[in-house]
Amino acid sequence: MELIRKRIIIIGFMGFILSLSGQNQKQGTSTTGIKGGYNLAAVTYDGETETGQRHGFHLGVYGNSSINSLMAIQVEAMYSQQGYQLKNDSGTYTQKLNYINVPVMLQLYPIKQVFLEGGAQVGYAISHKETYDSSFNLFDAESDITPDRFDWGFNVGSGIKMHSGFSLGIRYHIGMGEIYDEGEPKNRMWQFSVGIDF
Repeated sequence: MELIRKRIIIIGFMGFILSLSGQNQKQGTSTTGIKGGYNLAAVTYDGETETGQRHGFHLGVYGNSSINSLMAIQVEAMYSQQGYQLKNDSGTYTQKLNYINVPVMLQLYPIKQVFLEGGAQVGYAISHKETYDSSFNLFDAESDITPDRFDWGFNVGSGIKMHSGFSLGIRYHIGMGEIYDEGEPKNRMWQFSVGIDF
């Protein structure tokens, strides 16, 4: 029942995305492009403790539709390396969670070429692996405890977009879906991006 509910939410969310995209294309200019960059990902437990950060990257495509000179909607499909890392005197433990994320962002342009953005995101975990690197050995294998495949949350950020279509952005992701059944673990992530219109 829980899986059915999550699928209904995701299907409804995707329908909402398509509806917004179709409406905005009629009201203003639309562009598509490619973007990618650097991730600093972590996980919070019980709403308090945050793990160390895993370094990774994101890469994908976007469609941007302007509503007017001050507002735009940007829909993205991104491959994103997430998870977390823990270090101590014995070695380094890394949890690798890789997602396909679909953010839908409302962008506001208070100043020309400078935008603030906020929106929702759904994600699907496509792989999960754990590594433990110590001075004695390197363990790398699929975990017996698999995470929940579906994730969701909110993003906030800002950036600069040139008339040429080149953009720079910074974004913070606040995960709301619980990755595992215990400890209320939720994704957190900083993203630093470079984009260019096709």
